[in-house]
Amino acid sequence: MSSLTVLEPGPLATIQDRGRSGQAALGVPASGACDRSAYALANRLVGNPDGAAAIEVTYGGLVVHADTDLVIAITGAPCTGVPLNAPTTLRAGQVLRLGAPSSGLRTYVAVRGGIDVPAVLGSRSTDLLSGLGPAPLVANQTLPVGSSVEPMPGVDLAPVAHPADGTVVLRVTPGPRRDWFTDAGWASLVSQLYQVSSNSNRVGVRLDGEPLERACTGELASEGMTSGAIQIPPSGTPVIFLADHPVTGGYPVIAYIASADLDACAQVRPGQPVRLLSS
Repeated sequence: MSSLTVLEPGPLATIQDRGRSGQAALGVPASGACDRSAYALANRLVGNPDGAAAIEVTYGGLVVHADTDLVIAITGAPCTGVPLNAPTTLRAGQVLRLGAPSSGLRTYVAVRGGIDVPAVLGSRSTDLLSGLGPAPLVANQTLPVGSSVEPMPGVDLAPVAHPADGTVVLRVTPGPRRDWFTDAGWASLVSQLYQVSSNSNRVGVRLDGEPLERACTGELASEGMTSGAIQIPPSGTPVIFLADHPVTGGYPVIAYIASADLDACAQVRPGQPVRLLSS
């Protein structure tokens, strides 16, 4: 059987696929790759079926050893020292080292055949909030590679842009609890320049800025949550839910990130400026 061995996981490396969608009513979070486009592109470049499991690498640092000949593709945040957005052959015995990315935060490593770890509730995704799925990768861990493949796409290089390294503009629409905030609060949300907090993770992107003025001071019963929901906790500053968000939450959702901008949201790094644009 084909396999690769993790020599160093870097700050955080997890197995991700399309996630456990459609089970929120049962209390099962969706999880899955944060940057859906980069994940899907990596799989397409190596001829994997839709939904094959890949490695999501946070801020580089992953070092792996090819135990057998492997065809890989690396997409997303452009790590130094590795080929990007192109299928590449790793020969048995070769070591792949992902340096720190020059922009963006999350990089995807797809292996032809997919990472063949056991599925949990229909997915191989690591969910850091619920603990479902495989644990984050650790040193000296061997990952089996599957055999389910499709024809190679015949693409030498995918011409996709790198994640932005300056101010990221994310389009928003009003959420179900917009009326819990004053007009001045909404204007502040869509006018100020936020900074991504170092407390951000796969659950959500926390933004540092001026607190929003509330019109209601009461408490909400828990409501269903989706990726891209912008929740305002008592601090008054936004939290944008990502792939590992809870299925319910009790803080008011003032807005939603446009679906087309969720992948860009997944690539912002701590300290990066973010502006929310009303659409």
